[in-house]
Parts: sequence; structure tokens; C-alpha cells
Amino acid sequence: MKALRSRLSVPTRHTLMCMAVASAFPFNAALAQDAAPAQQDAPAAEKTPGQGGQRLDVVIVTAQRRAENIKDVPMSITTVSGDKLDTLTAGGQDIRFLSGRSPSLNIESDYGRSFPRFYIRGQGNTDFDLNASQPVGLVVDDIVQESPMLKGFPVFDVEQVEVLRGPQGTLFGRNSPAGVIKFDSVRPVFRTEGYVSAGFGKDGVKNAEGAFNLPLGQTVAARLSLQSQNRDDRVHNPRPTGTRDFEGYHDNAGRLQVLFKPSKEFSALFNVHARDLDNNATLFRANIIKQGTNDLVDGFDYGSYPTDGVNKQTLRTKGGNARLRWDLPGLTLHSITGYETADFYSRADVDGGYGAVYAQPMGPGYIPFVVETADLLPAHRQFTQEFRAESNASGPLQWIGGLFYFNEDIRIDSISFDSLAPGNPQNPFYATQDQSTKSWAAFGSVNYTVSDKLKVRAGLRYTNDKKDFSARRVEATTAGPFIINNESNNVSWDLSGTYALDQDTNLFARIATGYRAPSMQGRLNGLADRPSFADAEEVLSWEAGFKKELFDRRARVSASVFQYRVKDKQLTAGSGVINMNQLINADKVTGQGVELDFQAVLSDSLRMTFGGSYNDTEIKDGSLFVQQCGNFANTGGRAGCTVTDPVGPFPGTVRIDGNPLPRAPRWQANLTLRYSVPLGNGDFYADTDWAYRSTYNMFLYEAREYKAKSLLEGGARTGYKWGDGKYELAAYVRNITDEVQVQAAIDFDNLTGILTEPRTYGVQFRMNF
Repeated sequence: MKALRSRLSVPTRHTLMCMAVASAFPFNAALAQDAAPAQQDAPAAEKTPGQGGQRLDVVIVTAQRRAENIKDVPMSITTVSGDKLDTLTAGGQDIRFLSGRSPSLNIESDYGRSFPRFYIRGQGNTDFDLNASQPVGLVVDDIVQESPMLKGFPVFDVEQVEVLRGPQGTLFGRNSPAGVIKFDSVRPVFRTEGYVSAGFGKDGVKNAEGAFNLPLGQTVAARLSLQSQNRDDRVHNPRPTGTRDFEGYHDNAGRLQVLFKPSKEFSALFNVHARDLDNNATLFRANIIKQGTNDLVDGFDYGSYPTDGVNKQTLRTKGGNARLRWDLPGLTLHSITGYETADFYSRADVDGGYGAVYAQPMGPGYIPFVVETADLLPAHRQFTQEFRAESNASGPLQWIGGLFYFNEDIRIDSISFDSLAPGNPQNPFYATQDQSTKSWAAFGSVNYTVSDKLKVRAGLRYTNDKKDFSARRVEATTAGPFIINNESNNVSWDLSGTYALDQDTNLFARIATGYRAPSMQGRLNGLADRPSFADAEEVLSWEAGFKKELFDRRARVSASVFQYRVKDKQLTAGSGVINMNQLINADKVTGQGVELDFQAVLSDSLRMTFGGSYNDTEIKDGSLFVQQCGNFANTGGRAGCTVTDPVGPFPGTVRIDGNPLPRAPRWQANLTLRYSVPLGNGDFYADTDWAYRSTYNMFLYEAREYKAKSLLEGGARTGYKWGDGKYELAAYVRNITDEVQVQAAIDFDNLTGILTEPRTYGVQFRMNF
């Protein structure tokens, strides 16, 4: 297969000019839009007329549901593709590798390689329940992935990732008031090509990946993409009880696409995919936070995890979709049908240690009581259908209109185990939740070219949501079922414009609304036999900025300022001394900030991106209070947190008015450098990437122990390509500085923390054909 990526170079006399532009921007700048083209048959780079050099590629995005130059789209967008995507995924990282690689984007998980949680411009959801909704939409190959269990599908043989910041309520719909992350797989083409790669690394890492594209005649082409990621256990239990070894995984996924194109007017693309994940749940480590600080305790050993609990996690997902397209005179029609299903089991020792104060010995530290639980998703299915029409004729007016239908049924079981009994048997009590969701929408968008310089866009979407929810607890006596039936409606809209200041500079402004449907939750407990409910949230957002190409497209810069206001913001609060969440609504949440993307070719051999974001979020509700960490009461203060918020109206509560949103770092920044030079009969390259985020609150309230430290992480990859790009041998390292710190916590039992991952390194070989 011909390499789609090539060195970017410029004449030497422009190098100092580009470096001068780069130095003009401060450290708090961010990852620029990647240069890899979204259209497969586009050239990898363009020659500079009369000079023999190369310029940055034109970046094509589909943020507005049609292919456009990123410079012409009036919103803040970052793309990741090509060499950068290869570098960030070098060690077998899951989807969290994208965190911080786009301005205002944070990704974390309390479940490990499953159930990632996304935050854009500070808006996200810390809810760990399996039916939790998120304000960041995830769209894979034009299909929305609603369930948290669908959102962590491995990233391989992907053409481009687009991060769309700000509400996307018109064209992408419900549950995207913060933004959308969009993945587009490499599509089948009518030629034989493909690649295979293999990698080996620290802790027994063994990764394999490949794709094979084959034309099946003149009208049919197929592409099979496979990936296998594996790691040995690297954490061990020194005690004779519970699971003995942890943090290994076997994560296998595949995708088969078949393209049927019998004529220029019609095409059909069919996609089936599946994932099989077998690993450990996240390790909850008891009392690893030094009380009164956010430091790790003295003598902490990452490789040791003394426990009496069982830890296991499995995830099986599969799905398929059909994307049909008719190109008619003046009109293009689309039909997009998707089906997804997931089966999930996750069991962990939530108290994070062994024994208890009433069952000695106990440790590490003070264990007030044992908590070993499992969450199951034994039944899940999601069906989506979209019909869309769009204009394709030339002229000042362009339009898109369509209908969308969503149907999801889920069943959630929550069970617990007796860690102190031989074999850790299941306790007789458990809770179940059933939820059925039906939603439909009608939407439309128009683009109008007012003049050669000014283009305006407007969109409108009507959404109807209906949820039927039931929760039940089974013990000696059964509680429930508790039923919630809810129906809501929403109208989302957006208005934006682009003004061409000159041929290289576009100014843009956008005002948009977004909507997140009502949420229900029913992790029932004998102390709280009532489901939790949150009303719909609505956001109004403004942003303005510019996009500019410099030095005959040897550099590119994009910057924006934004402000938003969320009404009835859905938040997730802890339940004090028990292992539960509560859904609440804040009267208002505001956010504002600045984002910057920059990309440049600095010389014939060196290119770079850097940039960043500033996000200032605030909860504004003087009457809102939540329960503080329950570990203070449960441990008699011996392993409790130090809350700094004002005391609430009831014992054990605190007020959160004025606090920032949780898991929302105020500052984020990143930098990438790529050096490439001809060597022998091939090319030598070296990449490095760095991402920084500032501190954030782990929960709605503020406590010294539960404020994450600022974090700087870096990676590097160096290699050699030869045979006209056919062969590649590389070495990589991730988390160069081996920075390990607490990034999340459990606050009801003791000072339990969840850690970042330590350094890893390895080698890779790839062959294209």
C-alpha cells in the first residue's frame, strides 16, 4: 500500500519565519488540526509551486455532515490522524490516549479500559452507573454510541478523529451539549492494499494489528481490520486471599466493511464489528492518600495490592450498520441504520484492602467495613435509524434535512459479595434496573453564501424523548419496583457565520444550544430505597474566533473565545456513607475560556504542533448542597478527608455554590515535534508529544485529599522506514517521566485512590502492501 503520509518540508529561507510565528504564542496553546487528509484518494502533501517543497495538507472534516475544508467550518474543531495517531496509540493505549490532545478535552475512567468518561470545556459526568448519560456525544462511523459500554471501542485502522467543541444539538442531537467526538474508519477502496503490524513491550505487552483491502469485482470491495492488544499482570497480591494478579488484559476487536457501488449514483457501505475484552476492573487502593494532602503515602509500592476481594471484568460488544447513499441531480439521499449490543461484567474490591476493624487483620490502613461489588449489563441493545437529504447543486443556498430515530433497552444488575467468607460468595440481596428509551427528531440546516466573503448557517432540531424506568431491590423483603415514566421535548438551534478577511484568513462566530435528556438511576440500598432523577439540561453557548493559514500554507493557526450557560445542569453527587450516587440539578452552571491550535512546518526536517486551552467553570446555585465524604464518619476521622467548602444545612453536608465542575482542569496544553530526515535508502524519524493539565476537583465538593495534582505526561517514538514506505521499525515510550499520582478516588469508606498508569516502552514493526 502506498504510504499516505509523507514528510512535510519548506525551503530553508522560510524556517526562521515559521519559528518566529511559533514563538509568538505562549505555552498555553494546543494541538493543531492534523494535516492528514480525510479523503482517502487525496495526495499526502502538495508541492509548493516553483520551489519543490511541500505544504501542510488541506484538512477535510464532516463536522456539518458534509465534507468541507476545516478552515471554512464556523466552529472549533481539532483532528487527529496519521503519524500522530500512530504515536499516541503505540503502546496499546485505550481511547483515553486522546485526553489533552485537543484543547479542552479530558478523558478518564473508574472502570479501566471500559466505560471512558469524556469532558469538553469542563462539561462531563462523573456518574459510574451503567446507564449514565454524558454531555459529550461519541459517533463512530456515523452511528451514535449512547451506552458507556460502547464508548471505549479500540482505535485502529482509523482515518481521522474529529473533536467538535461546543453544542452539537442540531445535526447530532440529544446528549451532545458539550460537543462530539467523531471517529471515521478507513473505508474500502477498489484496489488491493493493507498492512500488518506487531509490537512487544514492557510488562509482556504484545500487540498485533492489520487490515486487508480487497476488490471483489468492479462493484464490490471489502476491508477486514483486526486488532489484538495484550498485557501480562504487573500488580500482585501478597496475601493468600482474593485475586492474586492484576492489570493484565486481552482486548481483541475486529471490523469488516463491504462497499457495494454498482453505479455513480448509488453506494452501500456495510459494517460489522465486535470487541472481546477480558481484564481486571480498576484497582481501588485503600488509604494510599496521605491525610490532609493529595500526596501518596510514604513507601507506596505500585506493584503491590493486598486485598481479600475478587477482581474481574469482561466486556463483549458487537454491532453492525448500513450506510446507503443516492446521488441524484441536485439532491443526495442518505439512509443510516445501526444496531449495537453489549454484555458487561465488572467486579472489584471497592474497600481497596483486606479485613476490617471487626475482622482482623486489616489493611492497608483503616478499613471500617468490607465492600466487594459487581455491576452487570446482562441485556442491552441499541437501534438507530437516520434518513437525511442534502443539496448537491452549485449555488448560494445549500441545505440538509432529516429524521432520526433512537431505541435502547438496558438491564442493569448490582450485586455484592461476602469478602470474609471462604470463596467470596454472593450476598443474597441485589438491585436491578430496567430502562427503555425511545427518541425521535426532525432536523434541518441551511448554508447561504451572502457574498464572496460572507457565509451564514442556521440549523433547527426538534427532539422527543421518552424513558420508562423501573428499579427494584431484593433482600429478605423486596422493595419496589419503583417506576419513573418521563417524556420530554426540546428545540435546539444554532446560528453561525464565516467572513473571509482575505484568502488565508477566516473569521467566525457561532451561537448554539444543546440538550441532554432526563436521567434516572436506581442503585437501591436499604438506606435509600428511592430512584434518583435529574431533569433535562439545556445549554446556550457563544464562541468567536479566526482560522488562518500562514506562509503559503506552511503554518496554520486557529483561536477562539467562548462562553456558555447551562440551565438545570445534571450533576452526580455521592451518597455520604454508602456506595451510591444521587442525580441532582444545579440551577445554573457557567463556563468561559480560550482555545488555540497551531501547526507549522519549521524546516525540511522538522514540524510541530502546540496549543492549549483555559476553562473557567462555576456552579451557581446558592441553595445546592451535597453530602461530603463519608469516610470521615465511617472511620471516626482516622481515614477521613479534609473538606474546605462551607458547611451545609444538615450534618455531613456542604455547599458547592461557586465550585468548578469536577474533573475539569482549568489549564491544558500540549506540544508535539516530529523530526524526519532521509537516511540511506529510507527515512529516519523521531516524534515526541507532551500534554499538561492543571489540578481539578475529583468530586462536586472540595477536599484537600480529593484535588488531583497537576500532571505533565510525555511520550516518544523513533523509527526507520524503508522500501518506499513499505517497511517500518520503531521504538516507543509512553509516560517518559513515570509520573504516577492519584487521579480519582472513592470517598465513602476510606482514603481510597485510583492511579495514573506508569511508564511503558516497547518496539514495533509494520509492513504495508
